[in-house]
Amino acid sequence: MRIAEKIAFIGGGQMAEALIAGLVATRCCEPDQIWATDPVAQRCDALKRLHGVRVGSSNREAAAWAGIIVLAVKPQILDAVMNDIAGDLKRALTISVAAGIPIQAITKAGGAGTKVVRAMPNTPAMVQEGMTALAIGPGVSESDAGTARAIFESVGKVVTVEERLMDAVTGLSGSGPAYVFLAIEAMADGGVKMGLPRATAEVLAAQTVLGAAKMVIETGEHPARLKDKVASPGGTTIAGLHRLETGGMRATLIDAIEAATKRSQELGR
Repeated sequence: MRIAEKIAFIGGGQMAEALIAGLVATRCCEPDQIWATDPVAQRCDALKRLHGVRVGSSNREAAAWAGIIVLAVKPQILDAVMNDIAGDLKRALTISVAAGIPIQAITKAGGAGTKVVRAMPNTPAMVQEGMTALAIGPGVSESDAGTARAIFESVGKVVTVEERLMDAVTGLSGSGPAYVFLAIEAMADGGVKMGLPRATAEVLAAQTVLGAAKMVIETGEHPARLKDKVASPGGTTIAGLHRLETGGMRATLIDAIEAATKRSQELGR
């Protein structure tokens, strides 16, 4: 989808850069349609050099220039940022990637009629394999929702959820890459223990996870059915699976997602 509006990224951190790179790479918009702000001059210089976008330190100027405002700052400073650009929040489509901040808090800052989409992307967006959940606020048109979806589809896959589920999204896909990194590290360590060189073990583990995930997505089959196809009777895989079940891997992952979700709820309060 081609995006015609100008986009202001308020905050030029890693997630903002991932989205800028995705938008430019997929030709959703041209670099001159994007203005990114950051208080650190070196960060602005890097964004301009790498992606050809307009940069600066003035949130107010960037917000006034754009038809879409992406709030990509840390939650701790979001209130101050929104106070600075409150008038433009009401005028533009506002998309927030600030973790834990509810739509209501942003509409309150912008005033009645502020159109807000809340997004929870994850770090694989940096390699255009992200997973983003969107919660659509009151008054957001189908066209605006489609625009928001297109922005995040430039860096991966997108689902839409009710806002009350965003903490669960944070616990699963937001924090999930860290769980997978830990699993890859552990699998590689197992390979090293069995004699494989470290670099070889890491490639084997990472590509195995990547390939398995792609099979789930592209075949549409339930993960349990795919697992059963690998585990032949009396074979190596079922022996390994038995040890994982004995160690409580399944229950531990469920507990991890529950703990992360509850922590997200606490931070939101």
